[in-house]
Amino acid sequence: MFQEFFTEHRTLVFLLGVIIVVLPFLVYYVTTALKHHPKGLIAAALSNMGERFGYYIMNAVLALFIVSKFGLSDAQAGAIYSVFYCLIYILSLVGGIIADRSQNYNRTIQWGLIVMALGYIVLSVPLFGKDADGFIVDGGAGWWSILIVTCIALLLIAFGNGLFKGNLQALVGKMYDNFEAEAAKKSPEALAEAKERRDSGFQIFYVFINIGGVIAPFIAPLIREWWLKSHNFIYNADMSALCHDWIAKGGEVSEKFAATMSQSIVDPSITYTTQDFCTSYIDVFNSGIHFSFIASVVAMLISLIIFLISKKKFPQPAKKDTATVVEYTAEEKAAMAKEIKQRMAALFAVLGIAIFFWFSFHQNGQSLSFFARDFVSSDAVAPEIWQALNPFFVIVLTPIIMIVFAALARKGKSISTPKKIGIGMGIAACAYLFLMVLSFINNYPSATDFRALLDPVKLGPWVLIVTYFFLTVAELFISPLGLSFVSKVAPRHMVGLCQGLWLGATAVGNIFLWLGPLMYNAWPIQYCWLVFAIVCVISMAVMFGMVKWLERVAK
Repeated sequence: MFQEFFTEHRTLVFLLGVIIVVLPFLVYYVTTALKHHPKGLIAAALSNMGERFGYYIMNAVLALFIVSKFGLSDAQAGAIYSVFYCLIYILSLVGGIIADRSQNYNRTIQWGLIVMALGYIVLSVPLFGKDADGFIVDGGAGWWSILIVTCIALLLIAFGNGLFKGNLQALVGKMYDNFEAEAAKKSPEALAEAKERRDSGFQIFYVFINIGGVIAPFIAPLIREWWLKSHNFIYNADMSALCHDWIAKGGEVSEKFAATMSQSIVDPSITYTTQDFCTSYIDVFNSGIHFSFIASVVAMLISLIIFLISKKKFPQPAKKDTATVVEYTAEEKAAMAKEIKQRMAALFAVLGIAIFFWFSFHQNGQSLSFFARDFVSSDAVAPEIWQALNPFFVIVLTPIIMIVFAALARKGKSISTPKKIGIGMGIAACAYLFLMVLSFINNYPSATDFRALLDPVKLGPWVLIVTYFFLTVAELFISPLGLSFVSKVAPRHMVGLCQGLWLGATAVGNIFLWLGPLMYNAWPIQYCWLVFAIVCVISMAVMFGMVKWLERVAK
C-alpha cells in the first residue's frame, strides 16, 4: 500500500521527508538565536524566510518555465534569466541608496514586499499566444506581447527585491553594531565574544533564507503534476520541447515524439490529434506553473505581516542625529577619509571575487538546471526539485561548520573571514572538477547532441547530490560571511549602500550567466565545467594573495 502511494505521490513524499529532517534544525537555530544573539534576529530571519520562499518557488522553475512556455532555446531563456538575475541584485544597490537617503529602512522594505507581490500576481495569470483557431503558436504579436508581460512581471519582482533584500541585511548588521556596543560596556572579553557571534548570526540569518528555499522548489512541480493529471496528462521533462518543435515545424511525427507522447497520457483510450495534444499539453503544463505563483503572493503577504508586527524591534542603520553637530580638525577629517578609502578598497576587492563566485554558483538556475533535465533521470523527481538540495545542505551543514569555526576560535586558531572566502572558492572549484571528470569518463557530447539521441543513457541523481554538496559548502564559506565582512568594513553612514554594492557585485556575475547554457549546448559538456573550475581556482589564488591586507582593514 505504501509502495503504491509512494509511486503515485513521489514528490509529496519527498517534501514531507525534507520537512521532517529540517524541523529539528529549525528548532536548534531558533533556540541558539534567542539565547546568544540580538533581539530581533529571529523576526528579521522569519520575514526574510517568507520572502525567499515565495521567490524560490519562481526561481526554481524560471529558466525551464520560459523554455516550456515560449518554446525558446536554452540560450534565449538563459539570456532572460541572466538579465532578470542581474536586475535583482543591481536594483538592491538602488534600494540601498533610497533607504540611506530617506533614512526610512522600514518603509522601503515594506514597499519592496508589496511590489514583489504585484509581480507574482501578474505571473500567476495563465496567458498564451494563440492563433485564430485557438492553437498555441510560437511567434506573432500575441506571443510577443505575453512574453513582454512576463518580463514586466519579472521587473516588478526584481525592483521589489532591490528595495527589500539589502536593506533587511543592513538592519541585521546594525543589530550587531548595537549588540557589540552593549558588550563593550561590560568588558573586553564580552566585546570579543560578541564580535565572534556576528559571523554565526549572519549564518543563522542565511539558514532561514534556505528553510524557505528548501520547500519552495516542490511547490510548482506538485501543482503542475496535479493540474496535468486532472487533464489526463502525465509529467514528462521532454514533452513540452517536443510539442513546441512539432508546432514550429509541423510535418511528420518522429519516433521519439510518438514514444514520449504515449508515456504522457493517463488514459490511452482518450485520443488526440497531434495538434490538439501539443496545444493542450503546453497549455496545461504551464498553467500549473502559473498557478503556483499564487503561493508566492501569499508568502509575500505573510512576510509583510511578520515585518509589520516586529518592526519596532529593528534598529535604523546610520540614522542621523540632526540635533548634534560635531566639529572635526583637518587632521581628523584626513584620517577619517583615509580610513573610509581603505575600507572601500577592501570592500571592492572582495566584491571582485564575489562576481566570479556568483557567476559559477548561480548556474544552479541555468546550466545545472538544464543538466538535471537532460542528463539526469527525472522518472522519480522533476528536474526543478533538485534545486532544493542546495538549501537543504545549507540547513544541515551550517551547524557543523559553525561548531568547527567555534572550536577553532576557542583554541585561538580562528580563520579570518577573507581566508574563509578563499577556501570557499577552492571548494566551488571541486564541484565543477567533479562534473568535468564524470563527463569526460562518460564521453558526453554537447547537450544539443545528447538530446537528439533516441534513447540516451542518463545519470543517477547521486551526481546532483555530490555537486550541490560541494557548491553548498562553498556557499557557506562565502555568502553569509561575505555579508558579515561587508557589515564590518562598511562606513557607518553608508551601510545600506555597501550592502547594495555586495548585491551589485552579484548582479555583475549574474549578467554573464547566459554563457553557461551557451557553452553547455555548444561544446562537449566537460569543457563547460572546466571553464567554471578555472574561474574558481583563479579567484581562490587572488583571494589568498589579499588575505593579510584584508585582515588588517577588517580589524
